[in-house]
Amino acid sequence: MKTKLAFAAAALLAASFLSSAASAKTFVYCSEGSPEGFDPGLYTAGTTFDAAAHTVYNGLLEFEPGTTNPVPGLAESWDISEDGTVYTFHLRKGVKFQTTEYFTPSRDLTADDVVFSIDRQINKDNKWNQYVAGASWEYAEGMGFPGLIKSIEKVDDLTVKVTLNRPEAPFLADLAMPFSYILSKEYADKLEADGKMEQMNQQPLGTGPFAFVAYQQDAVIRYKANPDYWDGAPKIDDLVFAITTDAAVRYQKLKAGECQLMPYPNAADVESMKADPNLKVLEQEGLNVAYMAYNTTQAPFDKPEVRKALNMAINKDAIVDAVFQGMAKPATNPIPPTMWSYNKDIKDDAYNLDEAKKMLADAGVKDLSMKIWAMPVSRPYMLNARRAAEIMQDDFAKIGVKVEIVSYEWAEYLQRSKEKDRDGAAMLGWTGDNGDPDNFLDTLLGCDAVGGNNRAQWCNEDFDKLVKKAKATSDKAERTKLYEQAQVIFKEQAPWATIDHSLSIVPMRKEVTGFTQSPLGDFKFDKVDISE
Repeated sequence: MKTKLAFAAAALLAASFLSSAASAKTFVYCSEGSPEGFDPGLYTAGTTFDAAAHTVYNGLLEFEPGTTNPVPGLAESWDISEDGTVYTFHLRKGVKFQTTEYFTPSRDLTADDVVFSIDRQINKDNKWNQYVAGASWEYAEGMGFPGLIKSIEKVDDLTVKVTLNRPEAPFLADLAMPFSYILSKEYADKLEADGKMEQMNQQPLGTGPFAFVAYQQDAVIRYKANPDYWDGAPKIDDLVFAITTDAAVRYQKLKAGECQLMPYPNAADVESMKADPNLKVLEQEGLNVAYMAYNTTQAPFDKPEVRKALNMAINKDAIVDAVFQGMAKPATNPIPPTMWSYNKDIKDDAYNLDEAKKMLADAGVKDLSMKIWAMPVSRPYMLNARRAAEIMQDDFAKIGVKVEIVSYEWAEYLQRSKEKDRDGAAMLGWTGDNGDPDNFLDTLLGCDAVGGNNRAQWCNEDFDKLVKKAKATSDKAERTKLYEQAQVIFKEQAPWATIDHSLSIVPMRKEVTGFTQSPLGDFKFDKVDISE
């Protein structure tokens, strides 16, 4: 009932925006879930980045639309020292922060804002490091930023110098990612003075294309166009996120014209979408992977042979057929085959129930009961986690393993699944955030990410040395060799059951123009328009 009421509220509010704006253009996006908050530095989920980052904020660098190429953003240029450890960023002049009902800025973007935005994530003495209870800065910490960044300094109002402790090949790409986006120090100072620091995560303010207006929990987020946006004012006047967790309901809203664009359709609906003259469908290979992370610190999942035995019992072809109807392929490695350094020589664990039973017996495991965690939302890499979990439940029953399927609301699921004492195996996935293998191999499996993005809690010294060495060199051929070796260790140790790599499908109304599908899975609306 609560879900139905939320859908109804979203539909009514979105409809009221459409009907009340006779001359204004309102774009309604039927999003798949609720954001965890509105400070992108605190989170890693794409749902949150779409709502909290790509709307309100910008980074020093941005990704060129439709590519993984970092290009100038708030920094119009930069210099790098010969040894690759000193980056000097030159900021754009005249970049304005949004004016909202809750704050009116008195100055343009300066180096103070950049230093504040990064320092709070890596400096435990910064007053903003723990302004949200239990803040973990999961992305910055998982990527090793506290140990990587030696200092970040203001040279003058429009110049920032970042000094690293070592060379870091993907550093520029990392700065184009949402967790690195730039906030207003002036706004932060006002919130601190008023004793309302927590509002930074509830009422965001940045330099981005849209200013935040209001959020109705689990129903609707409203934004208005930023007329002073440095990259040109948006063509739409109002942007609405109508939060709709059910893919079938999203499709009905799209057909009815209640929203202009939706993510993550049910595979069974795609052909009818393509046949509908009122819709158009974008499609490309996703830079993604779906996986199930065993908690490798908990017996018997601390044994690689047990994890490999379970992997051999999973019928990935059945999951791909049932969940994606052919719009995905079984996954072997932790990075997608479209990414450079993918190791084509690695063979997947064969689906073999008899061998899986034998391996469990040889490991001394019998009468095993476990939990499989199933995501409550659709993601590009896993459209229906519950259905996939049910298939694995049946598979495991065939080798004598009893499975209980559990789930939680999305924000709670993300939080609980990274706890070090989590039981069982958690289904998750990843769409690359910067086009670099490091964003998968170190971000999801490195020792720095244990307790955060590394849901397997897996710290393998040999693997970690390889991925750390790879990102410390700028030689792509050398990096490729190191990443290929790391994938061999991953497959031998099996901290995950790799499940699939999916196609990315984006349906929209035919009158939508200016939307560019991102290989990173982002949904950005700064250039969209609605034709007459």
